[in-house]
Amino acid sequence: MIRKLVRQMLTAQILSALTVSLCLLIDSVMVSRFLGETAIAAYGLSNPILLAIGAIGTLLAAGVQVVCSKALGRGSQEEANAGYSSAVAVAAGICLAFAVLVVLFRYPLAHGLGAGSSGTLYENTADYLAGFSIGAPGSMGALVLVPFLQMAGQSGLLIASVLTMTVTDIALDLLNVLVFHGGMFGMGLASALSYYAAMIVAGFYFLSKKSVFRFSGKLVSAKRIVELFCNGVPAGVNMLASVVMVYVMNRLLNALDGSAAVAAYTVFMSIGNAANCITTGIGGVSLTLSGIFYHEEDRTGLKELVGMLCKWSVVLGLCMGVLLLVFAPACVSLFIPNDGATRQMAILGLRCFALGLIPCCINNALKNAYQATGRASLTELISLFEGAIFPALSVFILSAFMFVSGAWLAFAVGETLMLLTIGLFIRLNSGKAPWKDGTFLLLKSDFGAPEDQVLEMDLRTLEEVAAAAEKAGRFCLEQGQDARTGNHIALCIEEMAANVIEHGFNRDEKLHHLSVRILHKPDHWVLRFRDDCRAFDPVSYVPGEGKQAIGIRLVLAMAEEAHYTYTMNLNNLALKLTK
Repeated sequence: MIRKLVRQMLTAQILSALTVSLCLLIDSVMVSRFLGETAIAAYGLSNPILLAIGAIGTLLAAGVQVVCSKALGRGSQEEANAGYSSAVAVAAGICLAFAVLVVLFRYPLAHGLGAGSSGTLYENTADYLAGFSIGAPGSMGALVLVPFLQMAGQSGLLIASVLTMTVTDIALDLLNVLVFHGGMFGMGLASALSYYAAMIVAGFYFLSKKSVFRFSGKLVSAKRIVELFCNGVPAGVNMLASVVMVYVMNRLLNALDGSAAVAAYTVFMSIGNAANCITTGIGGVSLTLSGIFYHEEDRTGLKELVGMLCKWSVVLGLCMGVLLLVFAPACVSLFIPNDGATRQMAILGLRCFALGLIPCCINNALKNAYQATGRASLTELISLFEGAIFPALSVFILSAFMFVSGAWLAFAVGETLMLLTIGLFIRLNSGKAPWKDGTFLLLKSDFGAPEDQVLEMDLRTLEEVAAAAEKAGRFCLEQGQDARTGNHIALCIEEMAANVIEHGFNRDEKLHHLSVRILHKPDHWVLRFRDDCRAFDPVSYVPGEGKQAIGIRLVLAMAEEAHYTYTMNLNNLALKLTK
């Protein structure tokens, strides 16, 4: 089931990240083709401010993934709703303030970003900042709602909303340059309005009765907001490091070769950011699922998940890297059709960027897993070194010998150094090779239950359910429990698993999965049922007559606690039975 879930989530995450990146890519192409080299340089100089609002949104989104995956791992829907409500409330306040401040102070900001104090570059930078900032609420809202759509299993709606954003952006960009001639302000405004279009599409789900998450002003609290920000700090550090790095690169390139180098950097990074959709997808899946497995104390699931994501990192990073190496001239030609120094610099820069994709993907899989498993400080350090320190050192050292060409290697060298540093840290911390026995997870030795106190089974037929009930009874006896406890656990499996197969598996022609996990704790037992059938909450279900009703009532009566959540298109039922 983990493999299927990873494939589904990874596909949706990559497609949504790609579509969002395409919006920025389209803007870059339109600006370069219709407004010229000075305009694309202004667009590049504006990027630190655009990344700043993205950093805040990413910070909140990461906090949401950690806090809500923790709540869902514990089976608490109310805690998840509290996280949702608090995230929406604080995001609305921050982005409105951000939009007002950027619009009011756009000229001082343009000067501070290196656009000078007068002239076309200065005016273009200020105009783009003003237009784009009007859409700050939409851009941040899109970032914050993405993890909720993923956790709600609404991958199709997520893709639909970002496709809407892309189509709207293309249409409005064309109207701006061909009809309204709104310049850089119009380009920024087109992006702003496209974000709002995506928000409207996604908003229908959250306002419907089908929504897994419910907004309630009563659940918004300062404590929850602080928790969101604290858990999102590593992602925020990563984005802020990127902001610093873009600013440093723009100033350095401007000094080395003027606006032509800044334009070349903006072009190949626009393409590179679209290619980085694989990195974003892998990191998002790692953060969400690692949090759920960690709070279920599922060491085996964590090991399988992160190991699988590292393998996908190599495959996807290699494929995307080869594509960029081969088609770099064609990609750059979308922005700069005529041959020249700027075009050649951009082609070389894109090919250098391609070399860093594999280590970047692996770094993201690992650091997001560390964040989800409680190692926030380690994630922050990785984000700081990966996003700013290593690439900044690389660019200053290499540019001293290779000039602009040396600066293009900063991304690949920085990511490679980061991966080697993580491997060395794991080796020193554990004394083992990073890839052996799940050592790369850096989990404490006492995390989770020992393997001999956990029983996991995948069931597909009623015959397998009967065999699983017998196996569970024997497992309890092996743990030194009396026959009564074994009979209770066997009965829970027999009733609940049979109910899923009879009433869930047979509703359609799809191949379904049911996993059962039994965890022996010192003073109680935990039974977890997870299936991919349509949503059904046995805890809130008001049973009528019949065998199904009797079975559910009987199981819930035996359990001291019962928690149900529906997330990522999966039913999750956790039962706590005392000894």
